[in-house]
Amino acid sequence: MSDAIAAVALGRVPYGEALTLQRRLCRARIDGALDHDVLLLVEHPPVVTLGRGTQQTSLPLAPALLEQRGLEVFEVERGGDVTLHAPGQLVGYPIFHLEHHRTDLHWYLRTIEAALIDAVGALGIAAEREAGLTGVWTGGRKLASIGVHVKRWVTLHGFALNVTTDLSLFDLIVPCGIAGVRMTSVAAETGRVDRDALWSETEEATVLSFGRTFERPMRRAPASSLDQALAAC
Repeated sequence: MSDAIAAVALGRVPYGEALTLQRRLCRARIDGALDHDVLLLVEHPPVVTLGRGTQQTSLPLAPALLEQRGLEVFEVERGGDVTLHAPGQLVGYPIFHLEHHRTDLHWYLRTIEAALIDAVGALGIAAEREAGLTGVWTGGRKLASIGVHVKRWVTLHGFALNVTTDLSLFDLIVPCGIAGVRMTSVAAETGRVDRDALWSETEEATVLSFGRTFERPMRRAPASSLDQALAAC
């Protein structure tokens, strides 16, 4: 078993494909076919996901109307309320075996928050937690959402960090069920317009911060590195 976390950047992937991959990797991690933790990094076409805590009031538009506007809608097993993924948002799915870290879901959520706060800090953004809420904020504006699921102490789902996201899309939902929430992005907070460079820097800062915060070495790995474990599973 390796202590290193493999960071695998997949580029833009439809949400359904990424969800299937997460579930397969989770099974492989449980069964031992995958002998190390993985941090999947992806970007999704527009999609709305409904967590186990989704309230009816969090969806001003019915799922059918969202789909008419070109957004897919998925009901998923993660905790939390409704959220939205779209191009320009860095989505991370840690497939971590918490028995090799700490079997404490509260600790895990707070550690993801800490990793993201550290990552955006490297980009010049002073971020923080909001008491009683999960996620990452800056100046009262929400920068990143977090929603996870754990199966036999192996995690799936994860975080969504707005980098260059079109923030107007969040007007279609009540993000995370928080009335009046203001969403923001790395681009909006820094005023940067060099989108490609900002994306690359944010991704790299996130990988490095996960290593520091979870106290594990990080290594970049191609998607093909997962094939053997998936085949065995």
